Amino acid sequence: MKTAEDIFTLLSEIPDPEIPVISIIELGVIRNIEIINDSTISLKITPTYSGCPAMKQIEDDVRKKLSENGFTTIDIKTIFSPPWTTDWITPAAKEKLRKYGIAPPENSTEDKSWLTGKDKNIACPRCKSLNTKLISQFGSTACKALYQCQDCQEPFDYFKCI
Repeated sequence: MKTAEDIFTLLSEIPDPEIPVISIIELGVIRNIEIINDSTISLKITPTYSGCPAMKQIEDDVRKKLSENGFTTIDIKTIFSPPWTTDWITPAAKEKLRKYGIAPPENSTEDKSWLTGKDKNIACPRCKSLNTKLISQFGSTACKALYQCQDCQEPFDYFKCI
């Protein structure tokens, strides 16, 4: 019989549909795994935000991965409490985001400076400069803000703390 740790390892092979360099485990959306028996499993997932368009794809990918590994009954429940937070993104995933060209969330969910419209010193993921400027509160997805480096002139997404 597989353990919850085995399942976490399996699910860590599933990339986030919107940011393929990190897994859904590293993103922190898988909240609970309960193995009922050798063929039945129950999972709880939390979307990054209530209207996240990637959740259907994540659910489909989880079902496929688990069915490929012998589970015939797969119960996936979406939970909204506690709400997902960028604090659940692993440190390794934050570094992967940076290398991919997305500035990872800084600090914690207490950081709401993007709501005020005030520029924040977000390090450019390309050249590491802190001389950056907020261009738009919304980047390639609603959970990111668009910044531009004033030194290398490159635009980049910043994964907002939520």
